[in-house]
Amino acid sequence: MPFLELTVRCREAEQPRYEHALEDVGALAVTMLDADADTSNEHAILEPGVGQTPLWDSIALSALFPHDADALLLLAALEAFDPALDWTGAAFRNVEDQDWERAWMDQYQPLRFGARTWIVPWNHELPDEARAADAAVVRLDPGLAFGSGTHPTTSLCLQWLDALAADGVLQGKPVLDFGCGSGILALAALKLGAAQADGVDNDPQALLATRDNAERNAVDAALAVFEPGQAPAGPYPIVVANILASALDALAEVLAERTAPGGRIALSGILDGQEEALLQRFRPWFGALSVAHEGDWVRIDGVRR
Repeated sequence: MPFLELTVRCREAEQPRYEHALEDVGALAVTMLDADADTSNEHAILEPGVGQTPLWDSIALSALFPHDADALLLLAALEAFDPALDWTGAAFRNVEDQDWERAWMDQYQPLRFGARTWIVPWNHELPDEARAADAAVVRLDPGLAFGSGTHPTTSLCLQWLDALAADGVLQGKPVLDFGCGSGILALAALKLGAAQADGVDNDPQALLATRDNAERNAVDAALAVFEPGQAPAGPYPIVVANILASALDALAEVLAERTAPGGRIALSGILDGQEEALLQRFRPWFGALSVAHEGDWVRIDGVRR
């Protein structure tokens, strides 16, 4: 299936803002290239590792959108989202999904988060450490609903789930993954000992990717997916929401209602500097709020009063 690809050049310092804008207007996936290198060389592609930032001074950001997306409407939405960004050099082209998948798989390597959690591409051999009896291994297929663990927002949530499992908090509990994307967080929770996971997303492609990844990891019987209006009311003892700060703000009351008294919540998809407003927003319902940083991104976690 073809896709519409948008490519724009930016400086390293501006990259998080450009990426945030692309994700906000519905980019299915975002990757980076060395803007000054020969882009016919696949080794120019970069999906940063955990805690890493791009090394290049000049970056070409490439974002995938559905093939029937309107380029002019996308540009208008991007300009409205952050008027200070320059989109005049943005270029569009149609690409086939196998081009994107090959590039992604060439660059993506197995990654560990915390003590036990591993995210491994489906066609890679397991590292020796991931063969340990207590390793929680999630096998992923590159899908349109991107969520590979390499982005700091996902990394922060995976580390949180791994720590909950280490403390015995996750074992045998149901989990809500609000904004599930590829299902990576729900899958990791199940592999770490959760009894059941419910994934919620408003993107049909995300629900499909989550189902496919659940089958690939043999946990499909324990994972259910829902559109927001059809999701169970809960409450859940464990809730994770890796979405954008604006969505977290709008959904604060919903997320609070879905979290059981004494339950734990993790909120991510938050850019550095956005956390203070969200801390104020969630304080009426949550205590013991803490903030974790990775690169330019933030996770907030707390306990339901």
